[in-house]
Amino acid sequence: MGEGAHPAHGAVLLLIDLQKAIDHPSWGVRNNPNAEANLAALLALWRREGWPVWHVRHDSVHATSHYRPGQPLHAFRPGAEPLAGEPVIGKQANSAFIGTALEADLKARGDLRLVVAGVITNNSVEATVRMAGNLGFVTWLVEDAGFTFDRIDFNGVHRTADEVHAMSLANLDGEYCAVVRARELLA
Repeated sequence: MGEGAHPAHGAVLLLIDLQKAIDHPSWGVRNNPNAEANLAALLALWRREGWPVWHVRHDSVHATSHYRPGQPLHAFRPGAEPLAGEPVIGKQANSAFIGTALEADLKARGDLRLVVAGVITNNSVEATVRMAGNLGFVTWLVEDAGFTFDRIDFNGVHRTADEVHAMSLANLDGEYCAVVRARELLA
């Protein structure tokens, strides 16, 4: 790591659920319109430097899910496809650690640092980051390299995707991870 390099450099870049299913219109209004550009820049940096890139793929068991294997939208999004040698972790739960070998495989590397990006902030990203923190991983969550969608909260109040995203980040930052922006890692 060069002088002034970010401490996350060289960590596993863990990309969560970057599949075509996330683009289905049924999700509604999303935030972070620059997420794809930030993801592409991070992926390019990690690959150029030869740092590890791991992909999490949601393999839904629900018959109507666009994330179900065999469905066209189950495929990785253009630009987020794994290259040869980049591990793909198939999961059926929200957290990438549940029912997978992710924890053991990461710990076998001997480097407990993760940089997490992907979707959905308040779902699979939050579930994975919470577990990563609880399992002892030093984790950075790249807030502008992922997104979420508008939601109705428990009290029936409409929350914008930006509000949902910000609350999820507030729940995680300082407790389970450090929330960062792509430019901090790309500098």
